[in-house]
Amino acid sequence: MTSPDRLAQTSVPVHPPIAARWSPRAFDPTAQLSDDELIALLEAARWAPTWGRRQPVRFVVGRRGDETFGTLAGLLSRGNSYAKVASALILLSADQGPDENTALYSSVDAGSALGMLSVEAVARGLVVHPMAGFSAEGAVEAFDLADELRPLMVIAVGRLGDHADVDPEIAERDRAPRERRPLNEIVLNWPLS
Repeated sequence: MTSPDRLAQTSVPVHPPIAARWSPRAFDPTAQLSDDELIALLEAARWAPTWGRRQPVRFVVGRRGDETFGTLAGLLSRGNSYAKVASALILLSADQGPDENTALYSSVDAGSALGMLSVEAVARGLVVHPMAGFSAEGAVEAFDLADELRPLMVIAVGRLGDHADVDPEIAERDRAPRERRPLNEIVLNWPLS
């Protein structure tokens, strides 16, 4: 459960799992994910909006302790080493297709898949942290990804860990206030009419 100080401060109420979604770096190194939990996250991502019904998103899934997890953990940049104790690591790639428009929309679909996966995780008492800091080239080689697949992120999944057990810098980053620009800075025709 997300503590009240981690809830998004919104101008009107939003769906509780959206308000509770954040990307902590402290994972419980003993927590395991059930098959149903992991499958539910992937199903949520699979049912995300997709341009032209194309469904370009592809996943490589590793659970802590298996070979795939070890490979994915080895691809992470040093700054993302905290994720090596997550319950699962998921590589999210997108089939970029034959042209620039298809490539653009495949990235949009990947973002939608991440969003749906994240909300499903929160609804199940899990946390996720997406990371762009990994070797995409290494992922292509390690998993023999097709030429049209572009690795976009590795998503750490698990249960929230105890911040007393993590590097103080990570704990400090996780304690920082959650902030977003106000609506009047991101909605170009604010106030709405």
